[in-house]
Amino acid sequence: MSNAQNSDSKTIESALYDAGVKEYSAAGRHYYDIGYKPGDTQVLAAFRITPLEGVPFEEAAAAVAAESSFATWTAVWSDYLVDPSRYSARTYEIKPVPGRKDQVMAYIAYPLDLFEEGSMPNLMSSLAGNVFGFKPLRALRLEDVYFPPALLKTFQGPPHGIQVERDRLDKYGRPLLGATMKPKLGLSAKNYGRLVYEALRGGLDFTKDDENITSQPFMRWRDRYEFVMEAVKQAESETGERKGHYLNVTGGDMEEMYRRAELAKELGSRIIMVDYLIVGFTAFASLSKWCRANGMLLHAHRAMHTVIDRQPDHGIHWRVLAKWCRIVGADHLHNGTVVGKLESGRDSTIGINEMLRRDFAGTKDCLGYHFDQPWLSMPGMFPVASGGIHVWHIPELVSIFGDDVILQFGGGTVGHPWGSAAGATANRVALEAVVQARNEGRHLIAEGPDILKAAAKSSSELRVAMETWQGITFDYKEVDTLVKV
Repeated sequence: MSNAQNSDSKTIESALYDAGVKEYSAAGRHYYDIGYKPGDTQVLAAFRITPLEGVPFEEAAAAVAAESSFATWTAVWSDYLVDPSRYSARTYEIKPVPGRKDQVMAYIAYPLDLFEEGSMPNLMSSLAGNVFGFKPLRALRLEDVYFPPALLKTFQGPPHGIQVERDRLDKYGRPLLGATMKPKLGLSAKNYGRLVYEALRGGLDFTKDDENITSQPFMRWRDRYEFVMEAVKQAESETGERKGHYLNVTGGDMEEMYRRAELAKELGSRIIMVDYLIVGFTAFASLSKWCRANGMLLHAHRAMHTVIDRQPDHGIHWRVLAKWCRIVGADHLHNGTVVGKLESGRDSTIGINEMLRRDFAGTKDCLGYHFDQPWLSMPGMFPVASGGIHVWHIPELVSIFGDDVILQFGGGTVGHPWGSAAGATANRVALEAVVQARNEGRHLIAEGPDILKAAAKSSSELRVAMETWQGITFDYKEVDTLVKV
């Protein structure tokens, strides 16, 4: 043996700790601990894992647990300055994914100490952080997260919720009706206000800004707010009903968002809107708290969600983003329509609707979720059905969503041949006829067309709407189907 080799051997022999690269799933490393029973205070996560070929499922699952909690790629001496068992996430169960031999569903328990109270960004930095780029994984998807009471109660939740909103609007026993103003871009502030007025006086409860209308050169936000609120008040005066318009306060910085929210309040608006994923969870939380403190309802648009959730193997499932929205806090959240133009599977959409509204979201009722989630009196939210819907869809929408929903038409109101007011009237007449039929015990899916045709005999606006959109459907195969494991 050479002197150099002898020196290296002595160095290794005199090492102060067990250095080197070890398998994450090795015994005693905590990250793969099948049969472990999570405690009452632990955060639980369900991950769909697709390892690279040759990487064992147990090693891939352990790597997710390790890299999203305590470990790095090699042992480090400073591990011994703390108790790893206290801070390590543990894979406590894995299940095969039906029809996918290359995937497993891994269930991982995280110690409560890993997370800052009331901070969604902190939680996301672990569960949705660097681990998603880990090379041994071909794909990784976060399918569900359970919040223990000890962590859940550190969040505000919706500023007001379903019951408070109904009381403020004095509207009960039916879905609420809304419409997105179209075209979303290019109108002057005065013409935009005219559009709002026509839709509200025709019978809608709400109108709204679209996700990408903020303060462009053709219509600065202050001008839009002033003309819109003039329209809201005029429509209220004429109809005797309480109305609202979702004024989009999404801005380039938090100070600008507060300025917009404050003017909306000063002008008498009941509700504002934010693109909650676009602005990020820090800004979203700040705005949600402002809304509760100032008595303002908050509408959350889910713009950008499909960038994160549409791929079935990688990213974060929409059901998780929706759960996070309720925890941080909005009063409304878009959740697809099933029947409209946007991706939204029936079972998944119904499951998310129930999660948003229930005080206890159990997996039997909230299809697609992996964990029962008690909400501990946190207010429920209105799901919003929006995107490519029209009067023919109303029977099925009421059947799917029930009463605690906002049915939000865009082209299905503004696109009426007689204008927005007639489109709104058609929506309102159709909805009231369908709700009455439902209350009489009629089958909305089987009898829906007959219910609408009967109502159209006394409403020319509804008759023309039905003629305009008869046969218009959006029947495409789902990209992301519900997987039951």
